[in-house]
Amino acid sequence: MTLTNLAFLLFVAAGSGGLFAKAWSDYRGMMRRRSGLLDGAAGLLFNPSITIGQDGFPVLSGTVSDGRRVRIEIIADTLVPRRLPQLWLKVTVHEPSPSPRPSLGVLARPTGAEFYSLVPGLPEWVAPPFEAEIPLLMRGRCANARDVERMGAAFRSLFTDVTLKEATITPGGVRIVRQIAQGDRGAHMLYRQIRFPVEAVRPALVRKALQDAELLRSAMDYASEHHLPEVA
Repeated sequence: MTLTNLAFLLFVAAGSGGLFAKAWSDYRGMMRRRSGLLDGAAGLLFNPSITIGQDGFPVLSGTVSDGRRVRIEIIADTLVPRRLPQLWLKVTVHEPSPSPRPSLGVLARPTGAEFYSLVPGLPEWVAPPFEAEIPLLMRGRCANARDVERMGAAFRSLFTDVTLKEATITPGGVRIVRQIAQGDRGAHMLYRQIRFPVEAVRPALVRKALQDAELLRSAMDYASEHHLPEVA
């Protein structure tokens, strides 16, 4: 091997090492930023705690004022072809003990790839009792026509917001899924990279999801407490 070839190989090795170091530094920076996405929302809960999942996204846990447990998660959704990756906020408010109410949920713009959704797992298909400008999948368990009709107004109100993906109420609690952001179009189209242009999840977005959950819970409780005779 000539000195020229040796020098070239050393140059390539040094360059490759520099690229690896840069890539590793960028990755660590991305994971550090990702882990802090919910820091600003922690003040919305009592006794908040944050853990970091295997994907690097944070999970915020705590309680609301009446002691119900809350779990707030961030979901990166990259499964749908020909669509930008989506970053979802999933908020679950648990009941202290299972309620006798039925399960009922609505999923907006269903694709069949919503691995994070409760709605497709509910056994009964339900016709939405309201008109919507977007495709909706409504399913339930043990929900009669009266339950569906009385909950229709709450679902209709919630799904006027196009960033809402899912709203579900079950005996064990309420779940709301909202859009945080779409993936960066340039990075996705040109390099097939997944980058979300968000530095932090706004506390207002988390607060809105908690309000949505309370609206759904209140509507179901009202429906359960004000039973009217079935129409013959």
